[in-house]
Amino acid sequence: MSFAHLGLAEPLTRALTAKGYTEPTPIQRDAIPIVLEGRDLLGIAQTGTGKTAAFVLPSIQRLVASAKRVLPTHCRMLVLAPTRELASQIADSARGYGQFSRMTVATVFGGTSINKNRQDLSRGVDILVATPGRLIDLIEQGYCNLSTIEVLVLDEADQMLDLGFIHALKKIVRMVPRKRQTLFFSATMPTSIRELAGAYLTDPATVSIKPAATTAERVDQYVTFVNQAEKQALLTIVLRDEQIERALVFTRTKHGADRVVKLLAGNGIASNAIHGNKSQPQRERALAAFKSGETPVLVATDIAARGIDVSGVSHVINFELPNVPEQYVHRIGRTARAGASGIAIGFCADDEKPYLKDIEKLTRMKIEQRPLPADFLQQANAIKATRVQAIGADPAPREDRQRGPARPRASHVPQPTRGSGQTAHGTSPNGRTYANASRGGGQARSGGGRGRPGGGSGRSAGSSPR
Repeated sequence: MSFAHLGLAEPLTRALTAKGYTEPTPIQRDAIPIVLEGRDLLGIAQTGTGKTAAFVLPSIQRLVASAKRVLPTHCRMLVLAPTRELASQIADSARGYGQFSRMTVATVFGGTSINKNRQDLSRGVDILVATPGRLIDLIEQGYCNLSTIEVLVLDEADQMLDLGFIHALKKIVRMVPRKRQTLFFSATMPTSIRELAGAYLTDPATVSIKPAATTAERVDQYVTFVNQAEKQALLTIVLRDEQIERALVFTRTKHGADRVVKLLAGNGIASNAIHGNKSQPQRERALAAFKSGETPVLVATDIAARGIDVSGVSHVINFELPNVPEQYVHRIGRTARAGASGIAIGFCADDEKPYLKDIEKLTRMKIEQRPLPADFLQQANAIKATRVQAIGADPAPREDRQRGPARPRASHVPQPTRGSGQTAHGTSPNGRTYANASRGGGQARSGGGRGRPGGGSGRSAGSSPR
């Protein structure tokens, strides 16, 4: 079946052809005709299955057909997303799909200039993609008006609730017209989503491509039991020994993500962290370096990872298992995208075994155990010794060091003085060299990576759009 058979107009099919997309994914096949009819929709599908195109394509066609003039500070379609990265990805897709339909698209989210947001909205915009917090700021300042909304979309609705956006969502929904089309899309279907859908959707159609919370069939999933203190050595071994093009490493906290980056740098492996404490330019540079392959390891928290749509992620490594089992589904969905296969490896310490049990219960599958390498202790000790030697740390036992004279604490990587221009060098798992700048929290800075990452995800022709 082609996109034309779904009832999409020629400008949209031409845009899809220009992007190399030929056949719709199941969620697109089932959702697009429903959205074209103007019905409300609750769509449940795993990440990487093309949900964005499933609501953007038919919505653009309906906006073009209604031919209403957009007013200053107003918008016609509002897409709410939980993270900056996801909002940016949706907007890039909307611009690509609407390139022959003369649709204007704008984004508003935290970490960017609010003055630019005001300028973007001043003349009005057809499609606005936003995170709830920044949107409410602009509404309260009088720079955004939602009274002419024709289509309201909540993408990753389950994550919206997990992040505590429920009060912001209620406030926003009160500002949009009652007569509208409302579309919910989510990777999981907890009770809270059903309740929210019941409150905001009118006689919705439901499209569920996979049973709720099932994980991608193309992802080979493993778990390795390891002591918490030995996770860093195991991560280093996995990154060095596996055939890894790009690996996404997950931690539960921002501090944990930064710590993993420093530990990997101490072991000669280039990586960047992406989380809520990073500025938007830092996040964009890290993502751009990851997409290009210059920095093949990206360490992320659950919140920041939503919206990372990068082809070629061969491995997802759960350095720390999520304490919310639904997050596991979202995490491993970062690999095996656009028809590819992938590997997900979880490191499970004793105190994380209850999390593993919850994950297996939710996904209705037993995750295969992968043992530690046969010579793990030897390799781990060698890694520790090499790292201690590299940073010049005192190898004496902790209790001996505590008895002796006070000395400065050794850092994970050499810390040049501010403005010295020094860099810490190392090699990536696939042999690439890197340099960590003296400023920026030890992140590997990509050459010329100050700009925004490219809009394309690098999918080959014939793959399906996000």
